[in-house]
Amino acid sequence: QVQLVESGGGLVQAGGSLRLSCVASGLTFSRYTMGWFRQAPGKEREFVAAISWSGGSTYDADSVKGRFTISRDNAKNTVYLQMNSLKPEDTTVYYCAARDGITTRTSAGYDDWGQGTHVTVSS
Repeated sequence: QVQLVESGGGLVQAGGSLRLSCVASGLTFSRYTMGWFRQAPGKEREFVAAISWSGGSTYDADSVKGRFTISRDNAKNTVYLQMNSLKPEDTTVYYCAARDGITTRTSAGYDDWGQGTHVTVSS
């Protein structure tokens, strides 16, 4: 059974930084594409970033480009999202997702999801 557990969310002032972590179990982590998504109440889930199984390829949404960085440590079964220069509009729940396949920005392409971690950015 695949489990993805996010952590690192919290309250931060605008311009500040947070690092989200997602620890995976129940899968061969080094074979999986990993992604971060976010979803505000009443809105569709939005792609944030994705990273290939090797870490050699990364993809970012335009809304976070230059501010957020996705990375992974296959030895620790963990994917990270470093978030810098945070803005109030980044406030929402962030989800980690795993995909046994090539990297995609589409949420429907991911097989397993974490429970989410909440990020609040105050102005």
